[in-house]
This record gives sequence, C-alpha cells and structure tokens, in this order.
Amino acid sequence: MELGNISQPVYGPGPEAPGSSMVGLVGMVHGFLRLVQPNALPVVLCCLSFFLSQLLLYELGFLVCMAIGLLFIILVPLVGCCFCCCRC
Repeated sequence: MELGNISQPVYGPGPEAPGSSMVGLVGMVHGFLRLVQPNALPVVLCCLSFFLSQLLLYELGFLVCMAIGLLFIILVPLVGCCFCCCRC
C-alpha cells in the first residue's frame, strides 16, 4: 500500500455526484464548502502560536458561519418576542 507524499498531499475534486436526482444538491454543497473554506490546511508545525493563527485562518469561514447562526438563534426569538409583547 503506497501512501504517497504525506507532507504535501494532493486533493482531488472530491466525491462524484451520484447518478440520480441529487446532482444539484451535491453541487450546491460542494460550492458552499469551497466558498467557506478556500484555504489549504496548514501543515507547518514550527511553533504553536503560528500554527494556531494559521489554523484559525483556515477555519475562518466556518467561524463566520457559526457566528451568523448564533446571531440568528439569539435575535430571531428576541425580535419575535418584541413583536408579540409590544404590539401597538
């Protein structure tokens, strides 16, 4: 079993879409993942602080999506409560 170059991996385009009606859904998911995480995974382990900053840069898209999701989870019920309780 040959592993190839572990320090510089080569990634392919990903799994192929199934031959069914889910082709559009698979394309949409892959497009979202390419938009959220366009950077390559950092493999430099010279010092911990540099590695953590590179890892945060790598995960920046997911962190932004999570912050927007948490904002909606907090704000939507709050705004709904204000509309229900403060009707004029």
